[in-house]
Amino acid sequence: MAEYVVEFGKDGRPVEPDGRLDAPAFHRNHQAIRAVLQRFLAGKSGDAMEAGSGTGQHVVDFARHIPDITWWPSDLNDQHLKSIVAWRAQAQLSNIRLPLRIDLSDPAWCPEMQDGGPGELLAVFCANVVHIAPWRVAEGLFAGAGRYLRADGQLFLYGPFKRDGKHTAISNAVFDTSLREGNPEWGVRDIEALERLATAAGLVLVEIVEMPSNNLTLVFGRPKAT
Repeated sequence: MAEYVVEFGKDGRPVEPDGRLDAPAFHRNHQAIRAVLQRFLAGKSGDAMEAGSGTGQHVVDFARHIPDITWWPSDLNDQHLKSIVAWRAQAQLSNIRLPLRIDLSDPAWCPEMQDGGPGELLAVFCANVVHIAPWRVAEGLFAGAGRYLRADGQLFLYGPFKRDGKHTAISNAVFDTSLREGNPEWGVRDIEALERLATAAGLVLVEIVEMPSNNLTLVFGRPKAT
């Protein structure tokens, strides 16, 4: 069962003096997530975006273990952006850029994507976002990915998902109910609905990777030329 994600730093956990926040889920899932990215990105180089970086812990882990890629974290929340900057400063890794303030509900994401930001993206990674946000965030995520991914680029979407309109576990069904009771615009998303967004963005579902705790990683890419 995925964690109910609230604004990090307001969940009672300590905040470091430099602003670093700690997400318990990171410690449980970072190795499994990184293994998926390493499998798909092995031997490649270029720019990769983490959409909705939260605390910033994942992007530091990716940069440390996948050093040939330049990683661009992003978020919209001020406390999250401060945490990302602090984790980046502590890590002292040359392949992490300063975070971009991105509103995923805007298909253009942010002005820096047009000037001063990354080039065409090798990868976009997004974890535990689309189920705790209005549907327009998923729409903007896919639209932006379709716009900015290069020809061999891929979008990695991690979290709980429904398959054929059905939950993959009872715990996910309970989680979905709690999300919708808290905010009717939130909820565990159906893979088929996400595939329709992908199609509109010029992407296709390449692979579904089973992950721990009833989560999945969905991998989207450009259709192969026939």
